[in-house]
Amino acid sequence: MKWNLRLTAANKGIWKASELQRMLAEHGLVISAGKMSGLWSGQPVSLKLEDLDVICVVLGCEIGDLLLPEPEKVPRPGQQETEQVAVAAVARPTVVPRRRDGRSLSPM
Repeated sequence: MKWNLRLTAANKGIWKASELQRMLAEHGLVISAGKMSGLWSGQPVSLKLEDLDVICVVLGCEIGDLLLPEPEKVPRPGQQETEQVAVAAVARPTVVPRRRDGRSLSPM
């Protein structure tokens, strides 16, 4: 899931975390500055469902506006091994032997 609070708030004209924090407090949800920073700038570690309700009421949004599914991140059976092989093949740069003077060696 992708956390989409900042964009949802911006769509409602709220540009600062402190402004949203004040609005949430007016609706009974008091959030510390540290937790508000985590909600605003990143993926929250944990969040109560009741808190999500308050956030949705304050922003006038649905839960689907705040949480965006990312099904492509869910591994499928057999997919992981194939991707690891593909990543391993792409991640390794080709090593070209060179002499100390910078010229390449002849192919053997």
